[in-house]
Amino acid sequence: MTEMTEINVRLSGGGSAGLDSSSVEKLRESLQGDLLLVGDNGYDEARSIWNAMIDRKPALIVRCREVADVCAAVKFAADHSLLMSIRGGGHNIAGNAVCDGGLMVDLSQMNDVKIDSASRRAHVGPGATLGDFDREAQSFGLATPTGINSTTGIAGLTLGGGFGWLSRKHGMTVDSLRAADVVTADGKSVHASEDEHADLFWALRGGGGNFGVVTRFEFELYPVGPDVLSGLIVFSQDEAVSVLKKYRDFVASLGDDTSVWAVLRQAPPLPFLPESVHGADVLVLALCHIGDPKEGEAIIEPLRGFGKVLGEHVGVQPFQNWQQAFDPLLTPGARNYWKSHNFTELKDEVIDIVADYASKLPSGQCEIFFAALGGAVNRVDPDSTAYSHRDANYVLNVHGRWDEAADDDRCIGWARDFFEASKRFATGGVYINFMTADETDRVTAAFGSNYDELTKVKKKYDPDNLFRMNQNIAPQA
Repeated sequence: MTEMTEINVRLSGGGSAGLDSSSVEKLRESLQGDLLLVGDNGYDEARSIWNAMIDRKPALIVRCREVADVCAAVKFAADHSLLMSIRGGGHNIAGNAVCDGGLMVDLSQMNDVKIDSASRRAHVGPGATLGDFDREAQSFGLATPTGINSTTGIAGLTLGGGFGWLSRKHGMTVDSLRAADVVTADGKSVHASEDEHADLFWALRGGGGNFGVVTRFEFELYPVGPDVLSGLIVFSQDEAVSVLKKYRDFVASLGDDTSVWAVLRQAPPLPFLPESVHGADVLVLALCHIGDPKEGEAIIEPLRGFGKVLGEHVGVQPFQNWQQAFDPLLTPGARNYWKSHNFTELKDEVIDIVADYASKLPSGQCEIFFAALGGAVNRVDPDSTAYSHRDANYVLNVHGRWDEAADDDRCIGWARDFFEASKRFATGGVYINFMTADETDRVTAAFGSNYDELTKVKKKYDPDNLFRMNQNIAPQA
């Protein structure tokens, strides 16, 4: 333990104050988990998250092991008016998991996953990753719509809405959330569902981390796999315009069992690609069919005729493996800056802009991708969950990713320029999990038609805005 008499802390309303050692020690003694201060063993590891651009130093880190630890940490932050951040999986692009000078509540050790196969329910801790979830659920041949990278935290993904390969069939992640246990700003735990604290439950489903700390998620599960038809078909980026136009028309005719996403980037050294293609600008169609694989083969066959195929790796494989397929491209430790738009349709002008900016990628790790939604996502009323963007058929992510700080301006500039060039064709809405910390001007648009109602729920459950390290919803005035 670091010796101290008083530590300087940042307050939630701005400014700083001194925190005496006796109060800190009382907090430490109340915990089953660990309390880390600057200089303690494990401190730097605990404050390090996926996006290497985030280098913040909390004054205190509470590494929670149980709900009582979360209650104690939240109450301590509220009683001392501390700036507070909440870390789940630590994958959020904006880096809101870590605060400078405040109290960081680290949930990463609360990563248990329990599957009730009879009722098809999953009970998931807030520190669990998609990999933790998939490993347990797929042992029963079950799954819930989540994301596409196994190191993503289930908590942040869910609270922002959540989507992936299963979303055309089963909707957003929040559409499968059936209940949650939540520590609110008063440090007390409540159960939220359609029948209890229904307003809070509504707000949790897409409202981000604005309303409390979820300590348990309950999801509905669906039969998936365990083997699915999935894989990649690679074309030259020289054919991007024609391939994307055919892709747009193809996606419009798909049934709910099939998802096809488009990715434009430099080709990694994948074993199924000729060496001459490694590092070349390519367009990749990534596909997943969760129905009968033989029927899926017939459905995806037209994709191969969209252009000259440079390489292909498509076949039947475990869904759990497919969920990890993009992990090598999304490892922690790189610098990341994203921009995102929602589209109802891909106009020719958008495709032209995409092809132009994909031809001038500022680093070998940058990419542009279209997540094709539609299906079950669109069939939910916009006001039935806090996530309101049910008209989004495509979510575009301009993914800036690089290694050296010297490249920040160039890579960030590319992402911002692309964003501005394509802005007039987008809906104006945005997926909050793809928003960076400098996009506070887009928060109202991110929550869309539900923003005003969310401010009312915020006032009820967090009137002092203790939970502010997020895409923040201020309490209704």
